Amino acid sequence: MFDISHPEPTSPSGNASLPHLRRELRSWTRDLAVALGLALVIIIFLYQPVKVEGTSMAPLLSDQERIFINKFVYRFEPIERGDVIVFWYPLDPAKSFIKRVIALPGETIEIRAGHLYIDNREWAEPYVPSAYLDGMSYGPRVVPPDEFFVMGDHRDSSNDSRIFGPVARQYIYGKAVFAYWPVNHFGSLTSSSTVNAASK
Repeated sequence: MFDISHPEPTSPSGNASLPHLRRELRSWTRDLAVALGLALVIIIFLYQPVKVEGTSMAPLLSDQERIFINKFVYRFEPIERGDVIVFWYPLDPAKSFIKRVIALPGETIEIRAGHLYIDNREWAEPYVPSAYLDGMSYGPRVVPPDEFFVMGDHRDSSNDSRIFGPVARQYIYGKAVFAYWPVNHFGSLTSSSTVNAASK
């Protein structure tokens, strides 16, 4: 009498891994969907894409350039000299402007033949090319409390606080943080040079 055992039938080698592959794909899909959802929430609630119109912030920003602004940063940190901010135009709040913060509340600003003085000290502005300077003079003027004096980097092509006055804190709603189009301008805007006291 012979005892013959019959082995269990086996699936082809490829079929055994199919359930595992499906689980992996579902896991990757779920993780990707969560990541995209979080990114969308961050962009919608923290950042806002805006289009730059005009050349007043050249060479940092060009006409039709696309950037992201942080809409909540100033709820947690102060507005600083050198920040590139977006604000409602004081003379027509339906419009938005983008400029650089030059003087802070309580400071005395003066421009002498295109050169910046704050509290009677000359200040260097490395982000303004010499070709973009103008020879105008302004002030002296004390910046009122809770207001900020702003100017474009392209001084001879900028409608700024020299014309419409300092900007009230309540009109400022974002800080320019990142450029994403065109690709040759892709990168952070927060590392740009700030206003520094001149060494003379």
